[in-house]
Amino acid sequence: MAASSSRVMLGPLVAAIDQGTSSTRFLVFNAKTAELLSHHQVEINQSFPKEGWVEEDPKEILQSVYECMERTCEKLTQLNIDISNIKAIGVTNQRETTLVWDKETGEPLYNAIVWLDLRTQSTAERLINKTPGRNKNHLKHKTGLPISTYFSAVKLRWLMDNVDEVAEAVLTHRAMFGTVDSWLIWCLTGGKSGGVHCTDVTNASRTMLFNIHTLDWDPELCKYFDIPMEILPKVRSSSEIYGLMKSGSLSGIPISGCLGDQSAALVGQMCFQEGQAKNTYGTGCFLLRNTGAKPVMSDHGLLTTVAYKLGRDKPACYALEGSVAIAGAVVRWLKDNLGIIQTSTELEKLAASVGTSYGCYFVPAFSGLYAPYWEPSARGIICGLTQFTNKSHLAFAALEAVCFQTREILDAMNQDSGIPLTQLQVDGGMTSNRLLMQLQADILCIPVVKPSMPETTALGAAMAAGAAEGVSVWSLRPEDLSEVTSEKFEPQINPEVSSS
Repeated sequence: MAASSSRVMLGPLVAAIDQGTSSTRFLVFNAKTAELLSHHQVEINQSFPKEGWVEEDPKEILQSVYECMERTCEKLTQLNIDISNIKAIGVTNQRETTLVWDKETGEPLYNAIVWLDLRTQSTAERLINKTPGRNKNHLKHKTGLPISTYFSAVKLRWLMDNVDEVAEAVLTHRAMFGTVDSWLIWCLTGGKSGGVHCTDVTNASRTMLFNIHTLDWDPELCKYFDIPMEILPKVRSSSEIYGLMKSGSLSGIPISGCLGDQSAALVGQMCFQEGQAKNTYGTGCFLLRNTGAKPVMSDHGLLTTVAYKLGRDKPACYALEGSVAIAGAVVRWLKDNLGIIQTSTELEKLAASVGTSYGCYFVPAFSGLYAPYWEPSARGIICGLTQFTNKSHLAFAALEAVCFQTREILDAMNQDSGIPLTQLQVDGGMTSNRLLMQLQADILCIPVVKPSMPETTALGAAMAAGAAEGVSVWSLRPEDLSEVTSEKFEPQINPEVSSS
């Protein structure tokens, strides 16, 4: 054992910025073993200026990234790990969240409009009414997406129509549009002093302005939304050097990976084979199934999206996705709005104390229903209440709601692909709830497999960054990741019962 004053020799390290809806994290991994060495997390404030509106402060998001980076570097130094071994940084982010900023001042022109925001309902309806036969799937052949409040172009259209500063900046050619990845990469690589304005194919494929076949912005789509192409970031692959960090302890290190959070989790879970699938339980719930080199269009309300493109000269890989708006957010709601729990861990204890919802059902459609319905006007409901119902039954019903929503998406996915899934790989914050994992296996009637290291989203971004040309410290071969073990939850219920 070396003396405590000497540096720990670990070989190349790769870092990831994981900017999610409710928090920001910075994590550092060993590129040879995928072991998580250190990390730091900062909560992000959400504001709800009106019913259905959800906003975040772009400067707070950026500041949280810097804070997480510096604190993680301090922690590594305390562990005698040399931060000069960090060879690359990957970025993964909440998708569809929309920002516009002034390229001359570097200032945001409005708060970030978060993906589950509903203010664009009338904008979406107006766009649907413009289509032949009022068809929300009118642009699906190019985008893989229905016209919905969920996607960035609809949010950007709202900003241009309703925020004077944004409209003026667009007219005077000072506006820059981006999703969270673009904002962070631009700021971290210099901002108004030469920052790189780019995005990757996975984030671009969630805007409704991107053609998933040509893998570039589509002039016809931009014309449809009346959005000038000059404000859009350049589209790059998910694994290449975009630019170098310009300040802080990690100045000079390349940012070389970028994936929307759900794609990053797919990569982190090693779902590189066609047919493999993962479900992430975060603020929302997102089930992605790798469909290989060809986009598969869904007949059952799922989205077709770019899964990843791991290198400039590598082919793009596609996925079918089922999106549920409210999963972990239901826990936050029970805590903040109803006050029936003080911490998220309490939910599991409450639910376990009764072991049943006693006929109580909870549909948490706080932001309308996403897949497979795409019904923005739907609202949440709790039913089946009796004098016997208490907060423990409600807690159990909340967990069941997450599982039932996942079951609906899995059924749609099985119908679209014709090949039933034999097991589901899972990740995300809610997977620490063992009762939820067992319930999920029971309701799906297939095993649920959870990796021992839950940070698969950050791991995916680190893998993309470390494998980039010019960095090349990470092999993407599954057999090289010896450290990643998993736990399996087998269904413990008669299949007839769970499908009834």
